[in-house]
This record gives sequence, C-alpha cells and structure tokens, in this order.
Amino acid sequence: MGKALFIIDVQNDFTEGGALGVEGGAAVAAGISRYLAEHASDYTIVLASRDWHDGDNDNGGHFATDAAPDFVSTWPVHCVAGTRGAEYHPDLDTRAVGYHVRKGQGVPAYSVFEGRTDAGSTVHNLLDEHGIDTVDLAGIATDYCVRASALDAIAHGQRVRILTPLVAGVAPESSSAALAELAHAGAELVEEV
Repeated sequence: MGKALFIIDVQNDFTEGGALGVEGGAAVAAGISRYLAEHASDYTIVLASRDWHDGDNDNGGHFATDAAPDFVSTWPVHCVAGTRGAEYHPDLDTRAVGYHVRKGQGVPAYSVFEGRTDAGSTVHNLLDEHGIDTVDLAGIATDYCVRASALDAIAHGQRVRILTPLVAGVAPESSSAALAELAHAGAELVEEV
C-alpha cells in the first residue's frame, strides 16, 4: 500500500501579514520545503490544497459581509481565486507536489476532501487510485482545515499521522484541543520530522 503527504492551505492569506495570518505560518512553509527535500521520495503522492474562494459572492455565508466575522463559521474575505492571498506562500517549494486541490469555490470548505484537482478528481478517488493507506498531514490551520482534513482521512479508513512541527494554528488552545481530538480519533502525532 502507499503513503500520501497532504500539505494543507500553506497560502499567503494564512501566513503572517495575510488576511487570516497565523503565527508560525511562514515557518511552516519553510519547514515543509526542508522536509520535502529529504522525504518527498517516501510518498506515493504529494498533494497540496488551497482555499480558492469566489470573489463576487459570500461563498455560501463563509465570508462575513453583513456583520463582523465570528471567526468560527464566518471570516474576513480571504484566499480569493487569482489573488496573491490565494497563492502558495513563497517559502513553500511545490516542485514535489503532484496534485493541487482547490476547495471552497463558492461554498464553505475546510477539509481537503471537499476540493478537487484541476482535472476534476476528488481526494477520495486519488487515494483509491494510488492504493494509499497512510496519510501524513502538514500545513495550516491545525484547528480548522488540518483538523477537518485529518478527520475525513480517518473516516476514509486511512492511517493518519500529523507532523506536528509542520502545522500552525489560529490559537494555542484550539490547536491543542484539535490535536487531542485527532489523537483520540486514532491519528498519530509525530513530534519529530
């Protein structure tokens, strides 16, 4: 069976200075690049996701337009398709990435499993086509999109490992809670990479 690396949402808007920048986001981008330089060949597939929201609507209520964002289900405008904020962080080397998944096109989307590749494949299909049974996850944000993607991978029957030095979250408390939830659900927390 095969192994996949999921790189979740390492985008300009989710790193320092972005619309929803998290502390440590740029370091995660650089850390994943260093990790890939040594470990890309360990994986059957390497997949990277991006939020890729519509710029002309509220994306199913995901963007707060009528009131202040609650930072739970409504957010400031971020990762609008075709903007600098939606692009990968410049410190993320994507040369080893074989599949690019876009999610949130007109709708709220947190999990990579809610997206599609440019060719229209779902993540479920990619895992099945490549015989993947283990998924390692890295990226942003621990307490939102990494969490949702990991839970969906577990639900898909994958052995899931969170590369904890290569994730960054919105807040320490919610990130710790997300990692505890994932461990309880069966994910392995890998402390050294």
